[in-house]
Formats: sequence, structure tokens, C-alpha cells
Amino acid sequence: MPLDLSRIARERGADLRSWPPRYDPAYRPGSEERYWLPEVERAAPEQRDELILAKLRAQVRWAWERSPFYRRKWDEAGVSPDSLRTLRDLARFPVVQKNELRAAQAAHPPFGDYLCIDPADVARIHGTSGTTGRPTVFGIGRDDWARIAEAHARILWGAGIRPPDRVMICSFFSLYMGSWGALIGVERLGATAFPFGAGVAGQTLMGVSWAREMKPTAFYGTPSYALHFADTARREGVDPRSFGFRVLFFSGEPGAGIPSTKKQIEETFGAACIDMGSTAEMSPWMTNGECGARGGMHLWQDVVYTEVCDPKTFKPLPSGAEGTPVYTHLERTSQPMIRFVAGDLTRWTDAPCACGRTYPRLPQGIYGRIDDMFIVRGENIYPSAIEDVLRAIDGFGGEFRVIISRREAMDDLLVRVEVAPGRDAPALEREMRERLQARVGVRPRLELVAQGTLPRTEFKAKRVIDDRDLYRQGVSGS
Repeated sequence: MPLDLSRIARERGADLRSWPPRYDPAYRPGSEERYWLPEVERAAPEQRDELILAKLRAQVRWAWERSPFYRRKWDEAGVSPDSLRTLRDLARFPVVQKNELRAAQAAHPPFGDYLCIDPADVARIHGTSGTTGRPTVFGIGRDDWARIAEAHARILWGAGIRPPDRVMICSFFSLYMGSWGALIGVERLGATAFPFGAGVAGQTLMGVSWAREMKPTAFYGTPSYALHFADTARREGVDPRSFGFRVLFFSGEPGAGIPSTKKQIEETFGAACIDMGSTAEMSPWMTNGECGARGGMHLWQDVVYTEVCDPKTFKPLPSGAEGTPVYTHLERTSQPMIRFVAGDLTRWTDAPCACGRTYPRLPQGIYGRIDDMFIVRGENIYPSAIEDVLRAIDGFGGEFRVIISRREAMDDLLVRVEVAPGRDAPALEREMRERLQARVGVRPRLELVAQGTLPRTEFKAKRVIDDRDLYRQGVSGS
């Protein structure tokens, strides 16, 4: 039996019969209700797939008719909107890579030839920093901005945020989409937004004072910054649990999906740690979003359809397999992404979740980027694996760095680790080395330093330094 879309429109203010969907901005469930759109969130997957396919067909046709970028790509691949008879047919469409978006914007500035709306209808301009190349510009239409807010409110509801909550947003308010996405989701849900920000000298210390005064019940930022916030509070004699947070939700880095980091955050603040986030290009980026059961991020497939694919062929993989997420918008009129590859690594499952939602999940979240992986002596190593080991060890001082270099033509893995005061350093070093070797397959060298030695971050942590190129340059120049 198909979903009763007329009833959903009547009772939930969500008209899913039209494309793009129309949402009643006044609709909100009762605070005691567990689901924002229960008929969709708890539907049998095959029922929901009918809705997803209808949205997908409309989304692809929109891009086909308005974007030279997509029409060119799809003509070359021999596909068109008429090729979509089932969801499986989406795999016939070529993927979109970040370098293609940069090239399109260089050739057709500023938004590229995939904008799909009149430039005069762009309501928000965001983008990447461009630290690793040409910045990518995000042009977002006014109606899309409202739909992003709607999706984020619904997902935050699933994470346990409610209208009485006061949400402290500790992230940069700049081109970065994370903080703005959190803000509009909180506002649409009806909770109190406390956009504190980050990045100004002395702001963390000031944030501790504000948090003690304002008593926010929820926190948004990166996992690294939350732990830095807690360390700052302790130095001021403040127990992080005294802030009264119920929920901390995160994006921007893998930490909230790493078991030992998740446990440390929950024990530090006495609150639920919720993992979220896909990539800015795919806003609403919360559609990789964990629920209150905290069994891994759900893929909210009726908003952004996600396939987990082989990183080389981009063919969808079965449940339980490790691959890279390939994302497709289902409700975007401006700069829609159809089979966008973010370069992340994850593993998915269709096993049931305790929350009752029937979406697939990423039980370990996004645990790394493919280009974050480094190879040492033939072993594939992810920074998240090293972090998981270290944070589970009593005596770890809170921060670490990985330095990869060459010594006499052999890869060398050095892990510089902070140690809490009063610990037996030789015994701790031995435990760390043995656990790391068992996990990553390489015996590392360890350098123990005092707690507080390594810099903390207010944004995404950068913990890996690969100096092997210096060795190669020295050899080639000799």
C-alpha cells in the first residue's frame, strides 16, 4: 500500500505530492511525540522508495532542463530523466566530483552552469575556504533555504531537541555552512538559538562564563572543540557537567562517531553525543544524522538519497559493505547535486534501529576521508583509528599528533601523545604502543609529552603531518 500523501499533507503540513515539496512553516509535533513525520520515518522501505523515486525523477528532470552541466554529462553517459524507471537505475548516471564543480565555476563564474535558478533568485552565498584549491561557491535559493531549515528541524527533533531547549552554537559564522545550518534548524524547530560563535581570541573562556550564566541545554560544534571547551572549563574550576547540557550534536570531523571519543564526550558532559553531517555541497547536511538511540547516523533517504558505493567503480554496495557515500538531492532547485562524491569512507547497514525509524544507518558514522588515509609499510591507516585507541586509554592527556617520515628509506610512524600528570610513563607508553600496533598493524614510535603541550582547535582538528615528501625531495636532489 502506498503512503497516504493526502493525509500527511492534511495532518503534518507536508505536501509531498508536489515538487519541490511544500511545508507548512507553522507545523510542529507535540513535544511528547517522537517523530516529526512518522508516516515517512517509520514506513516500510519499499513504501518510502516510491516517494523517493517520484522525488528523484522530478529532481533529475529539473536539472536536465536547466543545467548545461548535467545535460552535457548525461548525454555523454547516454542517460536522461527517462532512464529512471527504478531507484536502481540511478547507478547508471555518472558521479559528480568536486574538481568538476570547481572547473564549472571557473568557466561559468560565479555559480557554475549547474545553478538551475536565475542568479537574481539566490538568497544566500556560502562556500568553502579554498585552502586546498579554488573556493567552491554555494548559491542557495530562498525556498531551498527554507527547506534546509525544515529538514534540519526534523532531524534535530529525532536527536531529541525540543522547543524548550536552549541551543549554544559554538562554531564559525562565516562562509562555513555548519553553523548556519544548525542555526536555521534550531529556529525552525522552535528552540532558543544561542549563536555564540567561535574563533575570536579568548572566546572559549568567555563561552564558559556565558554557558554558566545562560544554562544552555544543547551544544553544537566539532567534537575537538567540545573537549577543548571542557578543558577550559576545568582550568577555571568548573565541572563541564554543571553546564546542564542534555544533548551535544556535532559535525565537521569524525569524532562523534568514534566510540572512545563519543564515550569521553558523554562522560565529560553527562549528556548524549549525537553524530551528524555529510558535506556542505549536500545541504541539508544533517541528512546523515543520528537519532536519540545513538546507534549510528541515519540516512534520511527521502530528503537526500544516499548510496554507499565502491570507491573506484561507484556501483552501489550491499548492506554491511564499506564504501564511499554518493549523495543525491531530492528537494533542491539551486545547485542540485546528483550523485555527488564527497570522498568519505563509511559502512552501512539496513538493520533495525531501536528508535523505530526504518532508514538505513552508518553504525560507525563517517570515519574518515579516503584522502585522509595514509599508507605506512603497506598498512592502510586512518587517523580515526589512532584516536579511538588513545582515547580509550586511562592516562591519555587529550591530544595527539601523527608524524609520518622516512628514515633510511623506511616509513616511520611517530605518534606524539599527551599524558595526564602523575602517570607511570614507561607503563603507559608500553600500553599505547601495544594497542596501536594491534589496531593499525604497524609498530609506532611514541613521544610522550605533558598534557596541554599540543595546540587545541576551535574548528576541525588537523592531526597528521606527512613529511615523506621532504625525504623524496632530498633523494631526488642528491
